[in-house]
Amino acid sequence: MKKMKRLISKVSPQSIKNIAHRVEAWLSAAWFGIPARGLTIIGVTGTNGKTTTANILARMLEADGKRVALASTISFRIAGREKVNASKFTTLGGYHLQKFLHDAKNAGCSHVVLEVSSHALDQGRVAGLRFEVAVITNVTREHLDYHKTMEEYRRAKGKLFDLAKAVVVNLDMWEPEFFLAKAKRKKTFSTVESSADLLAENLVLTMDGARFSVGETRFSLSLPGKFNVENTLAALGAAVVLGVPVETAAKATSEISLVAGRMESVPNDIGATILIDYALTPDSLGKLYELVSSMKKEGTKIVSVFGACGDRDRGKRPMMGEIVSSVADVIILTDEDPYYEDPDRILDEVESGIRNMDAGTTLFRIRDRREAIRKGLSLLSSGDTLLITGKGAEEVMQVRDIKIPWNDKKVITEELETMNASR
Repeated sequence: MKKMKRLISKVSPQSIKNIAHRVEAWLSAAWFGIPARGLTIIGVTGTNGKTTTANILARMLEADGKRVALASTISFRIAGREKVNASKFTTLGGYHLQKFLHDAKNAGCSHVVLEVSSHALDQGRVAGLRFEVAVITNVTREHLDYHKTMEEYRRAKGKLFDLAKAVVVNLDMWEPEFFLAKAKRKKTFSTVESSADLLAENLVLTMDGARFSVGETRFSLSLPGKFNVENTLAALGAAVVLGVPVETAAKATSEISLVAGRMESVPNDIGATILIDYALTPDSLGKLYELVSSMKKEGTKIVSVFGACGDRDRGKRPMMGEIVSSVADVIILTDEDPYYEDPDRILDEVESGIRNMDAGTTLFRIRDRREAIRKGLSLLSSGDTLLITGKGAEEVMQVRDIKIPWNDKKVITEELETMNASR
């Protein structure tokens, strides 16, 4: 049955499938009694940073006394109750999305923060919804297997803004004017552009986070990297549009110490830094490795475990290999989510971009992700950094039709326990 569904999906034109998605969305909304009615819905889109931005925004709204529901790549949260998103979809299909809104409304939520993917917008999974605020974090290369060109990709993102009353736009991104033209109510943010409504000034970046000010209000952030300052500003923009005082938002931000699977550190007895991150685009990997490189101490090494997703944009794979090899001292290529693609071809294409690495010495190919992580851990000494990317806090690995239970942090912890027991 799964093979038949896949065959039908493969031969059906996307335009026909999109009609089905829209019909499902409208019928499901009717079935659940139009649950979006009366809810304040905020959509967060962008290539990178959606999950972190959505989580920060939810915390800001909760700090202002709002009862909030959140649907993100990693989890679903309704009024404080949370469960893992094991669907492999950033944005749910019409039926499940409407059910989520229905459950949120029944739980007394007034505000809903949704991560909204370009696929969901293009396919009409959010048909029938009206967004109080639309937020764009950035647009960089991703999903060109589906959208074909960056212009089409950007246009898909723009559909969210056609459905929104107000927009929040990053002035530091590629062609922000495209999104600013979508609504009368606008809020802009930036780390460098003085014309922005929300400008991060007096910015101090540290290994533990960042400090900056917006107007007269000081922000203290425990999430490292300039990209997380941008994510915070994106969330702040939406919060301000919704009437949250900047001081309240700043206090909420200072209480956030972790977003699961995003620059998440794993405790260990080696004395090394072990980090998990979802980064799976050239842009996100570049920013991540720039940050890790700035943290590196003399005489230590950076070990990288990563791969690339199957059945997705193949053109980015050599770019990813080149970016990682420009910083890492050791690379271990491994499976991520092969889907229906030949895993060896995926790694071949990533490896084609790798520079200045010697097979068997500084470059390894270990398709079994657990074995790859085990190898990475075995190479660590005190002060070293192990960076494992591509899965973040995900709970499954997709291999053809099978969703294999998988969590990077859990596997790392298990392997560390085995290492400690064998000493």
